[in-house]
Amino acid sequence: MNKPEDRDRAGSTRGSAGANPGLSGPDLAARGPTAAIVPAEGGRINAMRRALRRRRKPPEPPALLNSPKPSLTYRIISYLLVFPIYRLLFRGRTAGNGNVPMEGALVVVANHGSHLDPPLLGHALGRPVAFMAKAELFRVPLLGPIIRACGAYPVARGASDREAIRTATDRLDEGWATGVFLDGTRQANGRVNAPLPGAALLAARSGAPLLPVAIINSHRAMGTGRQARLVPIHIRIGTPIPPPASRRRADLDVVTEACQAQINALLDLGPLQADEQAGRLHPAAEQTALPPTT
Repeated sequence: MNKPEDRDRAGSTRGSAGANPGLSGPDLAARGPTAAIVPAEGGRINAMRRALRRRRKPPEPPALLNSPKPSLTYRIISYLLVFPIYRLLFRGRTAGNGNVPMEGALVVVANHGSHLDPPLLGHALGRPVAFMAKAELFRVPLLGPIIRACGAYPVARGASDREAIRTATDRLDEGWATGVFLDGTRQANGRVNAPLPGAALLAARSGAPLLPVAIINSHRAMGTGRQARLVPIHIRIGTPIPPPASRRRADLDVVTEACQAQINALLDLGPLQADEQAGRLHPAAEQTALPPTT
């Protein structure tokens, strides 16, 4: 005959087994008295997590950082060296300056025709534009301090693309405008031919907009395999394009193609027209420039 305590244990086991039919009496005895209530507790915890996710605010866009102010060395080089070369020697003109955001991080994308392009871009846009430069150049006694003052940042020879992207992203996080030539190297015809997704990836990582810029005739003035020629160099600034929606390759390609299309369309307009002003583009150029994507 069973003892009273044995009957109590048996009743307790049957009651627990009814609460969790998936476990038998011996299983529950092995797992302990709390095994039956774990599923219910887990369901309540998951429900609380879902409620918190619904109440969580969407991510806010990056704060607008104050861009670094041009150093004295930068101002001296820009006005005493770049200005005479661009404005006088090559009869340079710029249109579309009203499209340039003067504060906050910015990815400046352009075609690349000659070594003149980096200093001309910074001068024409009215705010310093940082470019990558070989680390060896920063060790040259006179050249190193000059290019550093102009916003260039060092990248070690043989550095991986990931390291270069990380270095450029750090500049953007400081509020710099960072310049990227879409093809990566100089092009004999001065157009954007085979753009790389690096600029779009920078914009996706930092949340900075992209600003397409067309540099007209620099490939004819001092291009690859050409003798220097004093042809007019003009710069036409397009309209900003928002960063990609994500870092997925499909999203990066869409934005890269939009930058390529806008720059080449601005190049196709030829040299600046007489009625184009620095503040805004010629009406034909405004129609050609792609509007910001959503």
